Amino acid sequence: MMMTDVNPANTETRNTKSECLHQFTTLEIIELMNEEDHSVPVIVKGALPEIEKVIDQAVAVMKNGGKLYYFGAGTSGRLGVLDASECPPTFGVAADLVNGIIAGGDRALRFPIEGAEDSKETGAEDVRKHVTSNDMVIGIASSGRTPYVIGAIEAANEMGLPTAGIACNRGSELSTLVTYPIELPVGAEVVTGSTRLKAGTAQKMVLNMITTASMVKLGKVYKNLMVNVQASNEKLRKRTISIVQELTGVTQEEAERYTQLGGGDPRVAVIMILLKVEVDEAKEMIERTGGNFAEVMMGIEKK
Repeated sequence: MMMTDVNPANTETRNTKSECLHQFTTLEIIELMNEEDHSVPVIVKGALPEIEKVIDQAVAVMKNGGKLYYFGAGTSGRLGVLDASECPPTFGVAADLVNGIIAGGDRALRFPIEGAEDSKETGAEDVRKHVTSNDMVIGIASSGRTPYVIGAIEAANEMGLPTAGIACNRGSELSTLVTYPIELPVGAEVVTGSTRLKAGTAQKMVLNMITTASMVKLGKVYKNLMVNVQASNEKLRKRTISIVQELTGVTQEEAERYTQLGGGDPRVAVIMILLKVEVDEAKEMIERTGGNFAEVMMGIEKK
């Protein structure tokens, strides 16, 4: 069993079991890691009410024409960029709807940039450079005190923007600064201070929730289908065909034909098939709802 000091919320607290990690067999190392990982979903579950508030605010911002920005450094920054970069192919949204900004710029995704996370002013400058008065800013910092992230949140607050923070400690500086704090006290890591482990796992789970639930609320998902998927490769082209078939019951050949007519957009193909309308009319129906395909389908179901 893991043993920690009196402050289990600290991601750098002592884990006496892992002090002998260098003497463990390979199986013992990964068994300990797996044991520790079991606690992460429970901790995330405890933060669901706070995560819900962040999602509802993010949806309101995006419905009003605003964008979502993640700011982080190191692992936290990379996770933000990862989550943001997966939104366009998964949900068919604009590449700049969800944005990940990492301390040190894009080079920091692959290489450590010495001192990049230590400047509050750089974080503030990046907010002023990228963010507008319509947007929302989420700071990601395992410690809850990364200067770059703190500076970004302070600048966003000065702009009057809604802000959220994802920290892996309770009562952190980040949590005190944001409108919507999310706290994930994962405790000591197997390798002390290595926040790419439980802290990173917890952060990724929350980021997945924020964007996935937001896109569902925005109508970018219908039932459990990625109806806004961008057919940018063969795997995704096959998926669009499958979506059209599932929602309309047509043959694969018909689904392929209508999908081609719709420019690869399964939403257009589905509307054309169900309502027997032309491409332009199908696209216009989607545009009238602001791209909310679920709303279009609910209207069709009522007919």
